[in-house]
Amino acid sequence: MKRILLLIVGILLTGCTAAGTLYRPITDDLNSERAYDFLNPEIQMFFGKSEINGKDLGTYTANKRTNSSNKPSSEACQIAFLSAVKSLQNRAVKLGGNAVANIHSYYKAVPQWSNETYRCEDGHVATAVTLRGTIVKM
Repeated sequence: MKRILLLIVGILLTGCTAAGTLYRPITDDLNSERAYDFLNPEIQMFFGKSEINGKDLGTYTANKRTNSSNKPSSEACQIAFLSAVKSLQNRAVKLGGNAVANIHSYYKAVPQWSNETYRCEDGHVATAVTLRGTIVKM
């Protein structure tokens, strides 16, 4: 009985552990077919550190997750990333902005600046991407 219980606990814990941290190319996912149908082309997006030319409407953090079961890591990361980007765009529209600048990964409140890659936490059950950006009216 103890063995079966330990086996079940081990399986459950293994299923909840993260597969790892991935750094995915921003341009690949932004230029995907999925992004074309999903994102708002009216809201400009600037990744990495950038000068804000316009009115700063505040900083917003988007933490999005997707079910990663039966999906390749690349697909799960792309879905979570595009959902986070869309969330930033929606906030820009809500605040009257037309751009989001200084977009960077912000997993567990640790900023990671890059204009080439974003951080994706891929797990066996869920995949997460956290982005932070400044809403701007240019």
